Amino acid sequence: MGSGQLHVEVEVKSPADKFWGIIRDSASVFPKAFPQDYKSIEVLEGDGKAPGSVRLVTYSDGSPMIKVSKEKIDAADDAERWVAYSVIDGDLLKYYKVFKGKIYVIPKGDGSLVKWSCDFERASEEIPEPNMIKEFAVKNFKDMDAFVLQA
Repeated sequence: MGSGQLHVEVEVKSPADKFWGIIRDSASVFPKAFPQDYKSIEVLEGDGKAPGSVRLVTYSDGSPMIKVSKEKIDAADDAERWVAYSVIDGDLLKYYKVFKGKIYVIPKGDGSLVKWSCDFERASEEIPEPNMIKEFAVKNFKDMDAFVLQA
């Protein structure tokens, strides 16, 4: 089957530490700050931040294909501001046998450079690359930036 990688970089105005803080607290922050995208993020195992933690993400009604996603944090480094995760259950796995993501937040001037990447393996050749997921990540980062700046 087709496997591949996608990458995207987004420049944000938020300082790296503040932006990273929102990512790390996403289970509590995202459903309140972005109800149009997230119905809930429930921590099922661990603290929701440490490697091994498992979170159940329920997306809002506007999400066409993906309603729920169970994610496991594979690795994280608060000092270097990065997290790696795998989707282990949910709607996304109907389309991709494997889906692993990484987020890096790098200081850049007064703001930050946010890098998102994913490794994926399609469930069948007809399934397109997960560009919709990449676009959702970019939208999320821009929404998070606005949220941090108005806080």
